[in-house]
Amino acid sequence: MTKVTVREGEHVERALRRFKRKVEQAGILKEVKKRRNYLKPSVRARIKSRAAASRARKQAKRQNQRD
Repeated sequence: MTKVTVREGEHVERALRRFKRKVEQAGILKEVKKRRNYLKPSVRARIKSRAAASRARKQAKRQNQRD
C-alpha cells in the first residue's frame, strides 16, 4: 500500500506529485491494467503464438526483399 503523509507547510499538489511518483515506481498502475481484463491461459498462449507467427512472416518478408 502506497502512503504519503503531507508534511507541515507542504502544498497538497506537491504531496500529490510525490504520491504519483511512488505509485509509478511501485508499478501499481501497470498491475491494475494487467488485471483489468482476465485472459484464460489458453487464450493468452494463442495470442502469443499468433504474434510470434506474424513477426516471423514480417521478418521473412524483409529478408526476401533484401535478397
